[in-house]
Amino acid sequence: MATAAAAGSKRGGARGRKALVAVLDNEANISAGKAAAQAADLSASSAQKKAKRAPARSGKAKAKAAAPAVVDDVAELQGMLERLRLEKEKAEEMVRERDEVIRKKEEEIETRDKEQGRLQAELRKVQRAKEFKPTVSFPLVKSLLEKDQDADDKGKKKKGKGKAGPERKKPCPAYVLWLKDQWTEVKEENPEADFKDVSSTLGAKWKALSAEEKQPYEERYRQEKEAYLQVVGQEKREAEAMKLLEEQQMQWTAKELLDQYLKFRQEAEEGDCNKGKRKNSKKDKDPSKPKQPMSAYFVYSQERRAALVAEKKNVPEIGKITGEEWKNMTEAQKAPYEKVARKQKEEYQKQMEVYKQKKIEEAASLEKEKEEHNKIMKQEALQLLKKKEKADNIIKKTKEQRQKKKQENADPNRPKRPASSFLLFSKQARKQLLEERPGINNSTLNALISVKWKELSGEERQAWNAKAAPAMAAYKKEMEEYTKAQSSSP
Repeated sequence: MATAAAAGSKRGGARGRKALVAVLDNEANISAGKAAAQAADLSASSAQKKAKRAPARSGKAKAKAAAPAVVDDVAELQGMLERLRLEKEKAEEMVRERDEVIRKKEEEIETRDKEQGRLQAELRKVQRAKEFKPTVSFPLVKSLLEKDQDADDKGKKKKGKGKAGPERKKPCPAYVLWLKDQWTEVKEENPEADFKDVSSTLGAKWKALSAEEKQPYEERYRQEKEAYLQVVGQEKREAEAMKLLEEQQMQWTAKELLDQYLKFRQEAEEGDCNKGKRKNSKKDKDPSKPKQPMSAYFVYSQERRAALVAEKKNVPEIGKITGEEWKNMTEAQKAPYEKVARKQKEEYQKQMEVYKQKKIEEAASLEKEKEEHNKIMKQEALQLLKKKEKADNIIKKTKEQRQKKKQENADPNRPKRPASSFLLFSKQARKQLLEERPGINNSTLNALISVKWKELSGEERQAWNAKAAPAMAAYKKEMEEYTKAQSSSP
């Protein structure tokens, strides 16, 4: 359609130019015709005047009388020629103006044709270009954070309805803990007392209690508060670590996305996109899934197909013949084929049960791997946060660390601290993981070691502590001797 419109515009422009040239030519011809007619009229009138004067005069009188008339005719002819010259100049000016107008129109038409050609080329390029579909998988951290945020929002909404939300409750102060223990007793003693009276009575009793009587409740509150602050601090730290890891992964994702887009643009410009090839929209079938069993009619048609093919029947004819034969068969004739079909169906159902069980096990395995991956992600995030905290505090603690190093390195006799139980475990786990997963990066390796250490049972961890205990006991003994020696020396 765009090409036809461009061709139409070109033909219309050509017709417009031809019409404009014809009009201007006609105007010039009319002007020239008018000038020629006027000259002819003047010549005819002068000839008639001469003819009238010729018979009336004769000889010298006639010559003398004709001289002024000739002079008048010459002057008249000169005036006519001057007028013709002026009209000719006007006609030439009109022609020049016409040529200028035609030139401008041709330039406009040419510019418009070029613009249309450029737009059509851009349109064809856009139509040929394939859609950019990135294969970047967005970070898992973001989805985890969004999931936690949604859970928090749901908890806040449910809080007003009296349902328990995921928000952690703050510990109750000592007075509230004591109040819970004493409320029922005071209410039984004064059943008619309202809330205000009971609260006033309990408030007076609390003020009258000694410090020793308040001590259990204050100790209980202190323990609950410490546990609460520890849990909240850990959750806050994990959230901060996951946010930091998300920022890092988003940077990696943006870089990978940019690389894919640049590659896509390069392929589009080189014309690598294949025309006329349609992508297969059908989903890939699972090769391990059992095939559907054949019905009794298909069992019969498969048996008859060989004979009909030998008779040189085509596919539609084979289908028509077997269908008519199956309709005309009795139940006794159909029974063997139905038996085969039932047997195939039973076998198919058995295979489907095995297939479904396999899929359930695969789904459980994937879920387990996902949970393990989430644990590793959290450990990587915490390690990244530790690095960040270390980088933030390194300037502040540089002087202190230098002084401590100077003091420690000043005495070569100072005992060296032995490896802890975690370090002993990490050495063995590191070798095992490097053999199982060659090429793994250091951060993921450290995260896996941390996960394995946390998953150890109490007995296993106790065994590692026992391995590290002798070296630690010897170190403590050496440190005591070293401290005594240092204190006794001047």
